[in-house]
Amino acid sequence: MTEQSGTPRLQELPAAPEVAREFFGESFGEAQRYGELLAEAGVKRGLIGPREVPRLWERHLLNCAVLSEVVPEGVTVCDVGSGAGLPGIPLALVRPDLQITLLEPLLRRTTFLREVVELLGLDHVTVVRGRAEEVLGSLEPVHVVTARAVAPLDRLAGWGVPLLRPYGEMLAIKGDTAEEELLGARAALQKLGVVETSVVQVGDGVVDPLSTVVRAEVGESPGGVRFAAKRAKAARVGRATRRRRTR
Repeated sequence: MTEQSGTPRLQELPAAPEVAREFFGESFGEAQRYGELLAEAGVKRGLIGPREVPRLWERHLLNCAVLSEVVPEGVTVCDVGSGAGLPGIPLALVRPDLQITLLEPLLRRTTFLREVVELLGLDHVTVVRGRAEEVLGSLEPVHVVTARAVAPLDRLAGWGVPLLRPYGEMLAIKGDTAEEELLGARAALQKLGVVETSVVQVGDGVVDPLSTVVRAEVGESPGGVRFAAKRAKAARVGRATRRRRTR
């Protein structure tokens, strides 16, 4: 912080490592611009801390982009609690085959996200303002839910898993305690309809340390019986609202 104004001291985005140019490929220019936006507007608006700027490439952009290694081809994705767009925007930059929704409840963050999406020309990305529990039934169920540093796994699953379509999966980027978190959340995950879990590491040759991802796959009833009923009710209300609007 500066002594006089109390505002963050801005730093320039560091030069990109060669591996970033290789991994982002044709989208490297957009990745560079996104990094600059995070280092400038992102810091000014309090979306990331100024101390994160020197490690934006390794800790944030690449750390999130390597999630693409475990996302199936051509699926729909909802990035829950997207914040400044991590991991959703790096994922979108390397995977134009995906249809991605950035879900975020705070106005200042969704404003930033919409600006980024427009500036980078990400036609396959949509920004939705709201909480996961609020959009249940109005947001089309997705194949994959992603998240990073949003909440403890059991709470995160309570928000994200109900947004999945049957046999979808939640991919949560976690730290060194991923195995521990998964063990503690296993009972809660089962109640939410999760049928299989695993911890995988991605980014070999790209990031060091590797990015750790908790994978939670659901069966026929994402969110369990309670959420199935809630989803069905929300869908009925949504259909009734749309019918009234078209009359």
